[in-house]
Amino acid sequence: MRIFLAVLCFLPSLSIAAEKVIEIRIKDHVFIPSKVEAPANEVFQLIVINEDAAFEEFESKRMIIEKFVGPKKTLKLKVGPLKPGEYDFFGEFHPSTAQGILTAK
Repeated sequence: MRIFLAVLCFLPSLSIAAEKVIEIRIKDHVFIPSKVEAPANEVFQLIVINEDAAFEEFESKRMIIEKFVGPKKTLKLKVGPLKPGEYDFFGEFHPSTAQGILTAK
């Protein structure tokens, strides 16, 4: 019982950093927003929401991501840690319109 109480007293002093969440939507085969910022050297959550009635493939060669997003579906990914810099991403099925840049700072 003493150990349990000691742990309970210690818990409030722990600082747990909240994971950054970045949300990107696909609408009319376009990423919104097309430019996003992420923390460099940290893991973050990337959420891709496909509002279109067609499949899309979220792809980034530099981030090494290649994932399908179904119509009206949401994709949740853990990404990073990334070195500082720019990381392009695109929609494999609509590469002329579905393009974006993630900047890790």
